[in-house]
Amino acid sequence: MKHNTSGGPRRLLISIALLAIAVGVWLGMNYFGLNRDTKPVPPVDKMQGGTPLPQPKVLSPFSLTDQDARPFGLEDLVGRWTFLSIGFTSCGHICPTNMTTYRTIDQIINPADQEPVANFLFISVDPERDTSERLGQYVRRFAPRFLGATGPHDRLEPLTRELGVMYARSEEQKTGGTSYMVDHSASILLLDPRARLVAVFSWPHDSTAMAADFAVMKDYYQALSTAAQDGPKVSRVGTPPI
Repeated sequence: MKHNTSGGPRRLLISIALLAIAVGVWLGMNYFGLNRDTKPVPPVDKMQGGTPLPQPKVLSPFSLTDQDARPFGLEDLVGRWTFLSIGFTSCGHICPTNMTTYRTIDQIINPADQEPVANFLFISVDPERDTSERLGQYVRRFAPRFLGATGPHDRLEPLTRELGVMYARSEEQKTGGTSYMVDHSASILLLDPRARLVAVFSWPHDSTAMAADFAVMKDYYQALSTAAQDGPKVSRVGTPPI
């Protein structure tokens, strides 16, 4: 009886060829930056008090007025992280609590002897009463460098909708009364240095947890930026970069 002795070597050659293909695919994925495992891990599981957005939300340009009666827009938020909330200076509980939260976070993440890494912005949705002077006095009561901004409702309403927060004007407010309250969202939002919305902190707020979450978000986006800068680039004709 004859035995077929070619099966063993053939299987060995096939195994070697498959292994070579697998190694080639792995090297190619890593060379051209396609290995998803090298990306920074999204911070959702590390967050203690906030909810990160799956993707940063790009905001539309807007035009408001700041606490010093100067024009204030999206470009003023570029270059530094920003905590943002809405409210009004006559607010009895939510707004002072949010501003106190701001102050505590500021003390944790912005050492006095270093350049601040984040700003804190309070947007008044009560432009009928909150003049620039009144707004400036209010925000500076909590910290000298805190920012305030407001504007007419036809500018505030599109901005708040895009941010995913809301406020409701009372009839007294609409008719020129002076003793009304304003219903509004209590969330604090986080914008990255490109002025994109990246996380939401729902009420009630824990300052310590939010400061820790900020560190997580900052490290994550820094890692993304570094990965994008260090990653290999592919030329238009598909040849390896030099």
